[in-house]
Amino acid sequence: MVRKSSMGCGNYVVVLVLFFFGAMKVRSDSSDHKYKSGEEVPLYANKVGPFHNPSETYRYFDLPFCSPGHVKDKTEALGEVLNGDRLVTAPYKLDFTNDRETEVVCKKTLSKEEVARFRDAVAKDYYFQMFYDDLPIWGFIGKVDKEGKADPSEYKYYLFKHLHFDIHHNKDRVIEVNARTDPNALVDITEDKEIDVDFMYSVKWKETDIPFEKRMEKYSQTSALPHHLEIHWFSIINSCVTVLLLTGFLATILMRVLKNDFVKYAHDEEAADDQEETGWKYIHGDVFRYPKQKSLFAAALGSGTQLFTLAIFIFILALVGVFYPYNRGALFTALVVIYALTSGIAGYTAASFYCQLEGKNWVRNLLLTGGLFCGPLLLTFCFLNSVAIGYHATAALPFGTIVVIFLIWALVTSPLLVLGGIAGKNSKAEFQAPTRTTKYPREIPQLPWYRGALPQMAMAGFLPFSAIYIELYYIFASVWGHRIYTIYSILFIVFIILIIVTAFITVALTYFQLAAEDHEWWWRSFVCGGSTGLFIYGYCLYYYYARSDMSGFMQTSFFFGYMACICYAFFLMLGTVGFRAALFFVRHIYRSIKCE
Repeated sequence: MVRKSSMGCGNYVVVLVLFFFGAMKVRSDSSDHKYKSGEEVPLYANKVGPFHNPSETYRYFDLPFCSPGHVKDKTEALGEVLNGDRLVTAPYKLDFTNDRETEVVCKKTLSKEEVARFRDAVAKDYYFQMFYDDLPIWGFIGKVDKEGKADPSEYKYYLFKHLHFDIHHNKDRVIEVNARTDPNALVDITEDKEIDVDFMYSVKWKETDIPFEKRMEKYSQTSALPHHLEIHWFSIINSCVTVLLLTGFLATILMRVLKNDFVKYAHDEEAADDQEETGWKYIHGDVFRYPKQKSLFAAALGSGTQLFTLAIFIFILALVGVFYPYNRGALFTALVVIYALTSGIAGYTAASFYCQLEGKNWVRNLLLTGGLFCGPLLLTFCFLNSVAIGYHATAALPFGTIVVIFLIWALVTSPLLVLGGIAGKNSKAEFQAPTRTTKYPREIPQLPWYRGALPQMAMAGFLPFSAIYIELYYIFASVWGHRIYTIYSILFIVFIILIIVTAFITVALTYFQLAAEDHEWWWRSFVCGGSTGLFIYGYCLYYYYARSDMSGFMQTSFFFGYMACICYAFFLMLGTVGFRAALFFVRHIYRSIKCE
């Protein structure tokens, strides 16, 4: 029966992998179109927003720019919509290899209200983003003249009215595009009054030898500059040395103590069979007593296992080059698809472990597993999406996208969760306990304050966090800023270090807990392993106030709301790693001694 279940699990993994690579359409490059001279190349305007608030973005034509006669929305993938991209046709005509000298897009009279909107945008450092042949274009819409003016009321606000495009091509392919504003073509928008503006643009084409296959490399070079790499490798070496020294020190102590324990217990058995037991051997009849709230515990393990699998798949895709710079929405698409496809793993793990703990209501356990992570995420999304709707920001998901996500959950995630739960229930696996559990639990002795759950969590979370905190800055600067992060190999090494350190520190703390004759180690090992997630959230506070210029209710709520969900995911994932390591260790030491 067990063999049949394992074969089913293997088939499930094969189907998952095949389905995933079928669903995840990976592009070798964002555009593979060849153009003829004079042929129109699509230019799309994407969004505008405050430079320091990456989540607060708006549609390009929410500002009163020149609008083409008919604005056409570009069809976008799920990940692009989740990323806040809303591409529409731009008013500029950039035909292939056709130079243009100062052409007028439109002549427009800005009303007082429109001038005020532009001035407010310039004051907040608004940038614009466009895509030309799927290559990104960035620029600011204006500037503030603060020179020699101490009083903000004396500042001068200017709008850029001339945009110049420098485009490089290699034969019939677009290779590179840059946009710059003419510093002499400015419109003073300091005062609330009607202004006549001639919006203009110019285009210059140049030949280049850069092959089409390497046109995206310039965007990843910023994160791979020598001084950046030196900082990253210093971070890795620093983490490795710190971790090796501390874990080596702890391992030496733990091995020596365990060896002395084994010798002592063996000597006690030979000397006097009726001698009173002490230390962790004393609680051999209670150490495998099932934890309180075992349904919640099994659900947490199932969710943590799913999130760990999700992280591994994401790293695999990153290392093979799927998440190259400006592959719009690829990461969000991968997260949604992989999370949906791995829900069967959560159902199988939770139901199987719950049945091993002699649980009876496996359906309730399965519902708890499905809602343990998705529930808080859904509540957070509902609140933040409402905030985005109130701001009319592009972060607000359209109704159609919400329906698509709901259908993925209803037609993929939930069925796979149920199928995994049924497979786990039918696995008939028994919990492997080397010792028998007594009928009545022993009383836990009074312990000093530093052996409590919170001090232990602080100790358990600090060491793994110290191994990753340097790399955290670069990740935050990429996710919550405009820095590009492409050194996924280093990130994967940091992730491996994080897993190893979390497992080891949890094992060490579990031993000290058992040595103090405290047998309630199940939940303790889980929360100690996951406590690094709380440290990461603490780092969020530091990053927001000390390392970033984010401001405003929307950006603040998005930052702390979604980071709370990410840190909660880390808590579940690392908690699962910590418990699995502790369970392996506890089984090992109790198999090594003779217990009556």
